[in-house]
Amino acid sequence: MFGVLLGYTIILSVIGVGYILARTSVIGPGNERLVLNRVSFYAATPALLFTVLAQAPPAEIFTPVLAVAACAAIITASVYIAISALLFRRPVADTAVGAASASYVNSNNIGLPVGIYVLGTGAYVPPILVLQMVVFTPIILAALSSGSVLKSTAKALFSPIVLASISGLCVSVFGWQVPEVVMEPLTILGGASLPMILMSFGASLHTSSGVHVRGQALVASALKVAGMPVAAWLVAHLFGLDAEHTYAAVILAALPTAQNVYNYAATHRVGEEIARDSVLVTTFAALPAMLVISLLLGV
Repeated sequence: MFGVLLGYTIILSVIGVGYILARTSVIGPGNERLVLNRVSFYAATPALLFTVLAQAPPAEIFTPVLAVAACAAIITASVYIAISALLFRRPVADTAVGAASASYVNSNNIGLPVGIYVLGTGAYVPPILVLQMVVFTPIILAALSSGSVLKSTAKALFSPIVLASISGLCVSVFGWQVPEVVMEPLTILGGASLPMILMSFGASLHTSSGVHVRGQALVASALKVAGMPVAAWLVAHLFGLDAEHTYAAVILAALPTAQNVYNYAATHRVGEEIARDSVLVTTFAALPAMLVISLLLGV
């Protein structure tokens, strides 16, 4: 489980830096902190996604694990929406943040180390990144935006993050060559994405009134670390996957909620506490969940 521990050490260290910077007033509250999210959302994260996807071999994009990941995410998000409709009755945007918190996995800065060191290959992770960014992200951003569904969806599809993901996917699939003079600046810019998101997240832990895991975040967190792996296991058996692919699908389903969910919520100023608390809880809870999965399904 070295990969899991490595990923967690990296994430918690950068979150800690953000917390310290906020505590020492280097990062101020409110709009000053949110500048980090906005720069990441509109510039750094699109650059990161383009470079990652553009360099991913197309043969690694479509696998049985991807189909299981898609079904498990849809099932888990649907369960959250049903529970929310019965218990919380929140606006569409808040419900969307909760559903995303329950089903949108951290496929990059934890998923990649887990894939490489736990599953023995990083090939399973880029397809999930593509699925989330090209399919799920436009839906989430449309739900978070104000206005009609059609206008919100169009706005989401033309957001920098989605356009960068689609562009990177096209480069990979069609084998286009991106000039080094273009790729290198994007690589440098993309390297700032995750640190800015994580530091803003850490700063929010100090500038907020404290972390109180309320009902919506509690339900989303439970579904993320327990419900989604169970859904992945059931779907994998329904599809007839072998033991190796089943194990990979279930392990990846147990990944914590992605910081991108918090970034989307913070950028749109909707459901920030739900996203923040879900990311925090699942970041700690996913590790023991993966250990249990390894004991039960390890191949």
